[in-house]
Amino acid sequence: MSKVLAALSVSVDGFITGRDPGPGRGLGDGGVLFDWYFDGDTPSQVFDGFKLSEPSARVFDALATRDGVSLAGRNTYDDSGWDQGGAPHPTAPLVVLSHRPAPATHDRQTFATTIEDAIAVAKEQAGGKDVGLMGGGVVTAALEAGLVDEIVLHQVPVLLGAGRRFFNELPAHISLEIVDVVPAPGVTHLHYRVIR
Repeated sequence: MSKVLAALSVSVDGFITGRDPGPGRGLGDGGVLFDWYFDGDTPSQVFDGFKLSEPSARVFDALATRDGVSLAGRNTYDDSGWDQGGAPHPTAPLVVLSHRPAPATHDRQTFATTIEDAIAVAKEQAGGKDVGLMGGGVVTAALEAGLVDEIVLHQVPVLLGAGRRFFNELPAHISLEIVDVVPAPGVTHLHYRVIR
């Protein structure tokens, strides 16, 4: 059965981008959040070109093989240049949560206007695999709707000081249970289950 999970790189002060993210600028000056994708000698079995440390490759590939669909917010979609086609995962289609009109659609992309509809469409497309959430707004909306099963923080030891936050304001606290903690060079992988 499909699970809904968020697994994103995040600074110690809670940012998933640096300053000034946007179209043509990607994730702003937050590129340091992704150095761990390329600072090792173990090739990813899922993403071409990624060479991670052994512990990071183990965690990253285990999560990446679970994804059947990526679900991103419109800001993440625009900032990442996916309006030209493509998706964040090499094999999984992309569902985009957006209240703005969709640009020209591409084969692997579907648009939805509510988080409930977006997750329903994503689960249908996932073929029993998991739905991977991307973007702070999407993660927050899914948490508010009680639709998130797991959260993974790939916490990078840096204070960015500004950018887009992983979590926006929530109406109430949400309890988590620790599943696993894996320290690795340049990142600590913190895996939580959402308690409902």
